[in-house]
Amino acid sequence: MSKRDFYDVLGVSKGAGAEEVKKAYRKLAMQFHPDRNPDDPTADQKFREVNEAYDVLKDEQKRSAYDRYGHAAFEQGRGGGGPGGDFHFASGFADIFDEMFGEFMGGRRGAGGGAARGADLRYDMDITLEEAFAGKSTQIKVPSSVVCEECKGTGGAGGAQPVDCTTCRGAGKVRATQGFFTIERTCPTCHGHGKVIKDPCRNCGGSGRVHKEKTLAVNVPPGVEDGTRIRLAGEGEPGMRGAPAGDLYIFLSVQGHRLFQREAANIHCRVPIPMVTAALGGTIEVPSIDGSRVKISIPNGTQSGHQFRLRGKGMSVLRSPARGDMFVEAVVETPVNLSKRQEELLREFEKENGGGKETSPESAGFFAKVKELWEDLKD
Repeated sequence: MSKRDFYDVLGVSKGAGAEEVKKAYRKLAMQFHPDRNPDDPTADQKFREVNEAYDVLKDEQKRSAYDRYGHAAFEQGRGGGGPGGDFHFASGFADIFDEMFGEFMGGRRGAGGGAARGADLRYDMDITLEEAFAGKSTQIKVPSSVVCEECKGTGGAGGAQPVDCTTCRGAGKVRATQGFFTIERTCPTCHGHGKVIKDPCRNCGGSGRVHKEKTLAVNVPPGVEDGTRIRLAGEGEPGMRGAPAGDLYIFLSVQGHRLFQREAANIHCRVPIPMVTAALGGTIEVPSIDGSRVKISIPNGTQSGHQFRLRGKGMSVLRSPARGDMFVEAVVETPVNLSKRQEELLREFEKENGGGKETSPESAGFFAKVKELWEDLKD
């Protein structure tokens, strides 16, 4: 099944600004969050789709590439799976341009300038909300290519250096004249590198690199958000025949939490409160993202939807000692499975309550307005 257009997913136009995109994302993320839709089997997929669209459209470079090439900008050269996440080989958006126009413009990048820089690699890492708050130090295993030890990356037997191609004389390109036109094309012998290997290394076949899994240490700083990208310079794929290696980009995906919903540096939590506590007042304890417990004083007459703000109890802020706030939303719980005595007490309360104007002013006011509306319609 083909992917939906990212702009359609978020419900914004292609000319939408960063704030409009962010606002649309927040609304949809809250709407499709799996914790808020436990009975909807499609909510999780919709939630992931919204996050994927926002990850691209919030980044200027990714959005520019997407506007030009669509989903193909992120599917170029995709590789196999790796432990702990999906692993993709990507040589950058410029390679897409090269593949479309390379032959017409004189060949691939690096033509005439030796072997090209190695490809950038991508590693997708899932982390919990707690790990996003506190940070994380871990190791990952990356299926990659490493410099061949036998030839030291030159591709020649015994470490011999490549020599100039005799076909193009080191230019990486050859010219052919057809009438009034001169056509320049990639050299078929050296494939645009300008160099050839006379005696290829048996271990790597002349490429200067061999496939091998490597282990890397990764430090995830506190306060990262979903879609944050960590760059490990020079840890990408080595270039052909001793050329510089590319970079490794680690894309973080913050998993949903069973209690908390994150909004930037703030955290939201819906807490059920017994009807008696909400009516008479009391104290409750709620968990915090840092593992501590926080006491909240519930004033008498607390209604559903009332929010308590706990300053400094939210998420860590990236590259800052500050923290966001935690918002606790009260959800007054109606009693269930009542005993006969409890039912009798509630009926006695209802009888004593009269019209309920004093104890339930909102409902009394609402139905008074409804009554007025009906009388107006009769007239």
